Amino acid sequence: MISEVIVQLSADQQFRADVDRLAPMGNEEARRWLDEQFTALDCEPLRPSGKVLLADKVLVVAREAGARRLGDEAWFQTYARAAHAVLARPMIKVDVAGMTVTY
Repeated sequence: MISEVIVQLSADQQFRADVDRLAPMGNEEARRWLDEQFTALDCEPLRPSGKVLLADKVLVVAREAGARRLGDEAWFQTYARAAHAVLARPMIKVDVAGMTVTY
């Protein structure tokens, strides 16, 4: 089975990582990394309640990272490993423009 993380910023800008070729990341390490990025990128919760679901965090971190960070191969690979670890799905598509995460 193929494990892949795709981040779609726009119709013509997409970033892909084959997670099978990357070192796995533990769930706690992935949560910690995403929390750090959420804070460092000044992300805001999507929900009025302030509750941040893991899928929301994956989406908002990608949105705030933008093309500059997503284009940094090392950063994007770490992001993909973290997203894969916390969401525990083989195929993850983060559609930033549509504000959705699909599996």
